[in-house]
Amino acid sequence: MSDFETSEEFIKSLLRKFALLNAISHGGKPDKGAVIGRILAERADLRNQSKKISLFAAEVVGEISLIPLNQQKETLEKESPDFLAQELDRRREISRRDAERGTTLPPLPGAIQGKVVTRFPPEPNGFMHIGHAKAAILGSSYARKYDGKFLMRFDDTNPAAEKKEFYTAFLEAFSWLKIKPDLVRNASDDMEKFYALAEKMIRESTAFICTCPQELMREMRGKGEPCLHRLHTVDQNLELWSKMQRGEIEKNEATLRFVGDMKSLNTTMRDPVLFRIVDQAHPIQGSKYRIWPTYDFDGAVEDSLDGVTHAMRSKEYELRDELYHAVLKALKMREPEIVEFSRLALQNTTVSKRNLKKLILEGKVEGWDDPRLPTIAGLRRRGFVPEAIQEFILSMGLSKVESLPTWDLLESFNRKILDPMAKRYFFVADPVQMFVQGAPILDLRLRYHTEEKYGERVVRTNGDFLLPESDVKSMNVGTIIRLIEAYNVRILEKREGKILASYIGNEKLEVAQKVQWVSQSEKTALRVKIPGPLLLGEEFNPGSMKIVSGFAESAVREIPLGDIVQFVRFGFCRMDEVGTAILAHK
Repeated sequence: MSDFETSEEFIKSLLRKFALLNAISHGGKPDKGAVIGRILAERADLRNQSKKISLFAAEVVGEISLIPLNQQKETLEKESPDFLAQELDRRREISRRDAERGTTLPPLPGAIQGKVVTRFPPEPNGFMHIGHAKAAILGSSYARKYDGKFLMRFDDTNPAAEKKEFYTAFLEAFSWLKIKPDLVRNASDDMEKFYALAEKMIRESTAFICTCPQELMREMRGKGEPCLHRLHTVDQNLELWSKMQRGEIEKNEATLRFVGDMKSLNTTMRDPVLFRIVDQAHPIQGSKYRIWPTYDFDGAVEDSLDGVTHAMRSKEYELRDELYHAVLKALKMREPEIVEFSRLALQNTTVSKRNLKKLILEGKVEGWDDPRLPTIAGLRRRGFVPEAIQEFILSMGLSKVESLPTWDLLESFNRKILDPMAKRYFFVADPVQMFVQGAPILDLRLRYHTEEKYGERVVRTNGDFLLPESDVKSMNVGTIIRLIEAYNVRILEKREGKILASYIGNEKLEVAQKVQWVSQSEKTALRVKIPGPLLLGEEFNPGSMKIVSGFAESAVREIPLGDIVQFVRFGFCRMDEVGTAILAHK
């Protein structure tokens, strides 16, 4: 080990790399212990410097914490691009090995091989997004791990928000993600069971009908003061329940509340609402029912009735776990094990259905499948493949640590899958015309991929080319460039947006700048949508979608819509519609 590798400068540099990496993976807040642990694990030769490392770590982690999250990745890319690339490769390799060995997921508490039942209970009030995908993929993966069963149950007990199109959208997303539930069902099909259990709770005095106005109920719950309606007799509650069913009580005039603990520090337990009146037709049940259970009731009850052994849900429900168990205890029903994990979102976007709907209604995005959105439909349209999403999610496992991964990490999984299979084509953005004097007329046989099995196409050149404006900017008169897979030319003249060059042969010159091109005689117009960050901070980014116009080689006309290809030196793109592609990523 050199003297430099024990120096303060080297150790701080190493700490800075790992601190930036840790911060990016954990919402901008680096963990000092994790950073030190990672360095000592990977650099055994520095373990005798642990005191020095610990001392410097506090200083470095403090500095990184002051850098805004959106700048941390840029800083790491600028300061240590090779380190970041190596780390992404390392994560992909770990994910691949773990998937092969079946060790990606930690064991479930109390799990018995062949007896595990998991579920995914989405509400059909929007399209499936990356956060839903995490819950669904973890649930289905654990069911497979234990040779158990995986259920998809629509939590459709709020007619005011649900639509048939959203049921279909979830099922289509499941199919595309290659998630195969053992059973698909609707919570709304069990309304009669819910009513019977509600009456049981009324008769056993574990629930009561409350006719307090909503504002008063909210105020009293905040103060921890019980409602006078708690003193209703069983008969009074049953009569009010019947009136609610018969339509003799209007919406917001009565609810069925759980007898909880009004002094509990967990405000969820302060006599929460279990049923409320929703006078709106249900997309499946129509107008058959007007009293609908809240998720706190139907989620717990359905898990017990469905035989769920491990109820997997994100940490946001943590405070409601106590109520989940309390409802089942009151009903003397079997209680599943709750398994929590951190929510999943991506930087510079939102998974809030309310926010997504707002963007759609305001016309700021194209719809639920807008390629800027983290919906499964949006990711699919953008050019992500289901295997990449699966690997990305499984690489995070069952951690409860809140993180906000970058799009780059998801892109790295996608790139690994696409690179060996995506056909390659020529595309020029913002084209500039170049005429080459003395150029031969050639029929170039170009492979679609380095792998021969993908075939080849013939491209004719006659000296009239289109080049990307970004490459042209760096050319000067006298510059020698190589037209990729063609020949070398010397720039003679640049004027009025055009270039004149001369043919100088086909020798492979090390000094030649390699330039992408499209033959003028075989061009086809193409525009490419380039999705960017949906949000800047908390606000919509009006520049989140850019469009570049250009020309591609004529073979692009034969690409089926929906196929993902690689435009050489531009990026992976999905053919969205005739004449339009969408950039997935570089």
